[in-house]
Amino acid sequence: MNWDGYEKWVKHLGEWGAEYHKTLRNRPVRAQTKPGDIAQKLEESAPETGTDMSEIMSDFERIVMPGMTHWQHPRFFAYFPANASPPSMLADIITSTMAAQCMLWQTSPAATEMETKVIDWLRQAIGLPNAFQGVIQDSASGATLAAVLTMRERAIAWTGNTSGLNNKGQLRIYCSDQVHSSIDRAVWIAGIGAENIVRIPSAGPLFAMDCDALNHAIETDIAAGHIPIGVVACTGGTSIGACDDIAGVISVAKRHDLYVHVDAAWAGSAMICPEFQTLWRGVEQADSIVFNPHKWLGAQFDCSAHFLRNPDDLVRTLAIQPEYLKTHGQDGLINYSEWSVPLGRRFRALKIWFLLRSYGLDNLRERIRNHVNWSCEIADKFRGTPDFEVVTDPILSLFTFRYVPDTDQDLDILNQKLVDAINDDGRIYLTQTIHKGQKVIRFQVGQFDCEKQDIETAYDVILQIAKDIT
Repeated sequence: MNWDGYEKWVKHLGEWGAEYHKTLRNRPVRAQTKPGDIAQKLEESAPETGTDMSEIMSDFERIVMPGMTHWQHPRFFAYFPANASPPSMLADIITSTMAAQCMLWQTSPAATEMETKVIDWLRQAIGLPNAFQGVIQDSASGATLAAVLTMRERAIAWTGNTSGLNNKGQLRIYCSDQVHSSIDRAVWIAGIGAENIVRIPSAGPLFAMDCDALNHAIETDIAAGHIPIGVVACTGGTSIGACDDIAGVISVAKRHDLYVHVDAAWAGSAMICPEFQTLWRGVEQADSIVFNPHKWLGAQFDCSAHFLRNPDDLVRTLAIQPEYLKTHGQDGLINYSEWSVPLGRRFRALKIWFLLRSYGLDNLRERIRNHVNWSCEIADKFRGTPDFEVVTDPILSLFTFRYVPDTDQDLDILNQKLVDAINDDGRIYLTQTIHKGQKVIRFQVGQFDCEKQDIETAYDVILQIAKDIT
């Protein structure tokens, strides 16, 4: 393909993309294919000669599209959203077109300087104090890994990267029983080991970590000769939206000089609304915080905002400066590749810049408030619906419910059957979780173009399919 052909097909894809989004409600939300359906339509080896783009696009529609789950569908109520607003998509097209590798200031000064500026816009928007600086990571998992590595190095006097973890003793990290599995993975990769994750029970209306139990666990480990290194707290846990008492957790952690990382991957976006900031009261005393603008704020995936009280600790943990990565003659520059595990970096700041300038914070706040209100409204409807119960009340826009008809069937099996039937139907998409030993159904509102009518449709679909399966 030459550049004239590129121009033609970019125009075509713009039209295709607009039509795709305008007609999403006509598509099933989750892919309706069976395992292997797509693979058997793909060639066994790469072609020896080129194929015309029109044929490739035709095959794309025939082979690929049936196997896609539509994350931008307005009735996507599963997991958490991976939103992609139009301006952020346009910014990503530009980023892909320029294809810059923005690892250092000198490899694209605009990317570094814009990242510094827009991450500070986000800091202000969510109410963090001036003391925090930030960096855009690929995901909350990447930010959490960086935080765990930093708390590890800080606790063992910065010797892990040089001499390894042999003879360092048992390093211990603390979190509630509601945190995301990315914490486990970070602990694995950091060489700490899953057996050294100390899970603290959660309780109360927000399912917060028990701070007295946290303090007791730390003191017990110290007495046993172990080395506590840090605490990971959560605001808006993935399963049921659990929110730790951040101020209480930090009070305990600081008593023992422990690093505190706050995982607010989903819920952090809601903190642009001042009334929701009570859910992470005390966060200004944390050492690091992460939230994903690509989840609820409308930034194209991938885009994770990682804030740090003391970036020097992170840089000390991650920075490597061989001669070929040095920028000579320029002092005091930020090279964000030293703030993250990967060396290579995309120009992610551009989509935040496009997004915030296009909508403004007021428009984004209104969307989030609508999602929260609509979630509360449908939860109230389920409370008044025979054979249904709300198991966990809405925390922001996430709640869980359970189908409990008078039946001899196992209710866990029945609720999974309901989830599967709903997703096979295709009009909406839900996921399940386990809460207090029971199978419950998650419902979260957060897709960028969701409207109230989509919530009403979801309620009707759930009731109809529940009736059909019993």
